Amino acid sequence: MLIETKYDQQVEVKKEDIIQFDNGIPGFEDETEFVLVPFEETVFSLLQSVHTKNLAFMTAEPFYFFPDYHFDLPDSAIKQLDITIPEDVNVLVIITATDPFVKSTVNLQGPIIINTKNNRAKQVVLNDSSYTTRHPLIGKER
Repeated sequence: MLIETKYDQQVEVKKEDIIQFDNGIPGFEDETEFVLVPFEETVFSLLQSVHTKNLAFMTAEPFYFFPDYHFDLPDSAIKQLDITIPEDVNVLVIITATDPFVKSTVNLQGPIIINTKNNRAKQVVLNDSSYTTRHPLIGKER
């Protein structure tokens, strides 16, 4: 299937590459199917809605920027995503890009958890008050 991205790119998507959010993403509960589109030669990717061209989120693996980032995944998320081993988990965070880019922020309080074995995903809201939804991407450590 061919989809258009937020950035007017056409991307060929295989059914097995579609990431399924059973309950959507908070604020976008009706959007349940996304794909990851890598930004060439960067650590960033676009979490693009399969059905809505203008709905996409810039994401990255948080450990590249925050090597000490850690949290306990709630049992309810483990069960919902049918996670059996930690190696099957991919963690992404949503980035709010700004101009200049050095002022961009990242949502460390709401990581996106993907079970890479079945492509089921969920944005998990952490109760850890040391993480914020607008943590500086570059500069300060938490």
